[in-house]
Amino acid sequence: MANFENSAGKPDAGLVRKGLTEALFAAVLSFGMFVLYVGLKTDQNISNELIIVQRWGLLAIFVAIAAIGRFAMVVFIRPNIDRRKLSKAREGELDISTEKSFFHRHFLKIALIALLLYPMVVVAIKGPQGSLTYVDNFGIQILIYVMLAWGLNIVVGLAGLLDLGYVAFYAVGAYSYALLSSYFGLSFWVLLPLSGIFAALWGVILGFPVLRLRGDYLAIVTLAFGEIIRLVLINWTEVTKGTFGISSIPKATLFGIPFDATAGGFAKLFNLPISSAYYKIFLFYLILALCMLTAYVTIRLRRMPIGRAWEALREDEIACRSLGINTVTTKLTAFATGAMFAGFAGSFFAARQGFVSPESFVFLESAVILAIVVLGGMGSLTGIAIAAIVMVGGTELLREMSFLKLIFGPDFTPELYRMLIFGLAMVVVMLFKPRGFVGSREPTAFLRERKAISGSFIKEGHG
Repeated sequence: MANFENSAGKPDAGLVRKGLTEALFAAVLSFGMFVLYVGLKTDQNISNELIIVQRWGLLAIFVAIAAIGRFAMVVFIRPNIDRRKLSKAREGELDISTEKSFFHRHFLKIALIALLLYPMVVVAIKGPQGSLTYVDNFGIQILIYVMLAWGLNIVVGLAGLLDLGYVAFYAVGAYSYALLSSYFGLSFWVLLPLSGIFAALWGVILGFPVLRLRGDYLAIVTLAFGEIIRLVLINWTEVTKGTFGISSIPKATLFGIPFDATAGGFAKLFNLPISSAYYKIFLFYLILALCMLTAYVTIRLRRMPIGRAWEALREDEIACRSLGINTVTTKLTAFATGAMFAGFAGSFFAARQGFVSPESFVFLESAVILAIVVLGGMGSLTGIAIAAIVMVGGTELLREMSFLKLIFGPDFTPELYRMLIFGLAMVVVMLFKPRGFVGSREPTAFLRERKAISGSFIKEGHG
């Protein structure tokens, strides 16, 4: 057992010595990692010559943060956590509480009401034009990733199939809407279900060759599939226009009412001032409805035999086969269902942006979506939504943190360090919540009495 604080409330001398040693090691390690990325920077001078700019002060701040953080972890934080666990173990307490507060019992209802009121509150505070950033960047953008992560959760969290090429289905949905609306003039409401169907078909096409693969081999094949789709989009220039992308994509309409400045537009029809905020608010409620549809379908499917088959496949494929479950159709339905929701999100993305290009569907997008699923807790819709808010909302929030330049210098650009900050955040979350933000959930099947499962009793948070 680790050394705890002594009776006087001061850390033990041996623990402090260990903290100093590990802090020194963390400082040396962080110095070696950041010296070429933070301490030294290449730039061009007025003569167009490549020069090296030294930023030792910024490097010292990074090293100090690493050393102080490690010292605090070893001397104060970790002993406090161990002491609390030991106290709970001696008292026979569970990791979870069987009694829930009013907020916990009605959390989903409160969250849904808050989302419904969010655009109205922002418009009331900031005005129509001032609300664009908050509705678009902090609303629509987060909800898109929530829908994508919930779709991937079916494949990874429920069926246990590691998919690293999920962004390919996202691209299929986006390009399906962009091409069919541009060349054939089909409306958004017709192409929304068609994009999901096309993406689901590609999910089945991917599923057939990988039926016998599991684990790392499956991940490699899905990663290759995502890259193949991206390369096709780049090189099939006659259709996709390659790296130039497809622009001037028609916008979505509200029962045929366009959001433009024409006489039959939304603003003129309802005698409102001309503003692009109305279209963004409409898109916010549209993606919110799509997210609710995704959650409803996922919850319903989990309670059906196919959902039980997904969870059985996730836990043990051999045992799943011995029970007579057809693993072929189980895997194909998981891939097709997850891909369908990615196709819906892709068509919405194309309608929102009005422009699509292969640069929007790189592997980094798949990695971010998978990180959201893992951080939130695989199989947990609530946890995944919280993780999406933290990761995607945190990225957008970094753009507003201009005060960080007072600490790290005027040349510091916070959004360029978002992946580094997210990496550190993921390490911290995995240390304290190794099974994601939601470490316990109710089982799909239960006998006589419905009880929550603690994260301490389930393997890798699967349940």
